[in-house]
Amino acid sequence: MGYVVLHLDKSLDNEVPMTAHIARTKMPPNAIPELTYLNEELVEYPEGVHDRTQAIQYRLETAGLTRKIGTNQVRVIRVMLTGTQEDMKRIVQERRLKVWCADNLEWLRQTFGTENVVSVVLHMDEATPHIHAAVVPIVTGERRKVRKEKTDKLNKRKYRTKSASRPRLCADDVMSRIKLKEYQDTYAAAMAKYGLQRGIDGSKARHITTQEFYRNAIAQQQSLQDNIGELLRIEDEKRKAVEHATEQEQTAREDLHRTAAELNAVKGELKTERLKNSAAEVGTTILDGIGAMIGTSKIKRQEQEIGALRQEVAARDETIEILQTKIQTMQSEHRRELTTMQARHVTETANMKKQYEKDLSFLQSVVRKALAWFPCFREMLRMDELCRKVGFNDEQTETLIGGKPLKYSGTLYSEMHRKRFKAENVIARIASDETNSRKFGLKIDGIPIVRWFRGQAERLHHSVRLEYNRKR
Repeated sequence: MGYVVLHLDKSLDNEVPMTAHIARTKMPPNAIPELTYLNEELVEYPEGVHDRTQAIQYRLETAGLTRKIGTNQVRVIRVMLTGTQEDMKRIVQERRLKVWCADNLEWLRQTFGTENVVSVVLHMDEATPHIHAAVVPIVTGERRKVRKEKTDKLNKRKYRTKSASRPRLCADDVMSRIKLKEYQDTYAAAMAKYGLQRGIDGSKARHITTQEFYRNAIAQQQSLQDNIGELLRIEDEKRKAVEHATEQEQTAREDLHRTAAELNAVKGELKTERLKNSAAEVGTTILDGIGAMIGTSKIKRQEQEIGALRQEVAARDETIEILQTKIQTMQSEHRRELTTMQARHVTETANMKKQYEKDLSFLQSVVRKALAWFPCFREMLRMDELCRKVGFNDEQTETLIGGKPLKYSGTLYSEMHRKRFKAENVIARIASDETNSRKFGLKIDGIPIVRWFRGQAERLHHSVRLEYNRKR
């Protein structure tokens, strides 16, 4: 039995980057572009609103707030809803994802209020199906007060109390510690029928934010490139050290040749006619001294330095060979992992495409048979679509399709007037047309829905005109 995943996060800004992420105008690295077409917006935006950011601003402007929104106030609460990856895949395979989305939408509206839930988007192009919801924290009622004891009661100011029923923007009331625990409990209860349960109460597990997830993913991808760059830098340093050692060896050889030339010059001077007879022995002694001083000491020291440099060059060459071998091994492993991931992705995409085509073919055959066996099936589908458009939920639509009357209170939407009309204790029913028994129509209190909308519009227009004349 898997677990539910419910995460709430506050946001202070206009949510443009998050809207781009959710709408896939900016594709994240972990998303599969071929499956983006399966994503779905579950809440219809008001007229003139085109995206999630505009929906948040529209709710703030039309909520009737009397106080100016501060720069440090939370404008929207991000809600992410899903479950364990294996269980979400099971729900998709059982073809219960649509019902799961409807239950999530119902829980969001009951918990935060229908008007406050401005955007609900289903993502199917990642490893685990999940829902992103945007909730504007508009609340009413008494404000939570922090009582402080004051010693000087004479200087205590008295303020005129404000109406408790006025709407206000307050995320602290929505995300208090008690309510956060209550959200986890009620959401787990709503998802229990899908085999999902609540996590451990009081667990120390910490949620990883979206930014941390993408940052870690990018860091793992760049780790190999960083290691290769470091090895190349070390190899470049070794090469420069070898070049420097070679230059030192060349300089030492030049010094050796110059010293030998100087020694030959000194020997030539000592062999002149002027010193041959008078200072043969002294010349020999001086020549031996110069040879010992210049030839033996300096040359041996330079030969030792050259030998040490050669050993260092050989050691660095060996280190460079080892590093090159490691680089080639890491590159081979990286290419092998990349090839494996690409092959797995292609296989999964092909399997999903085959399954989708199989399901689509099955559904098409079922629809063709239903249309052939049941002449009224197409008309019932039209009635089902009409009922959902005007505002009835799944259960209410099933009642109406079954031919039973439905007592309804709420609002009904008219596409022709582009407006919702209030309906109090009306009786809705689907009845066959008087002229054609195979045609059906939706009636409100026995009146066809089109005529009922027209009457409501005329009544509203009349009341507005009377109010205008009264004010005039």
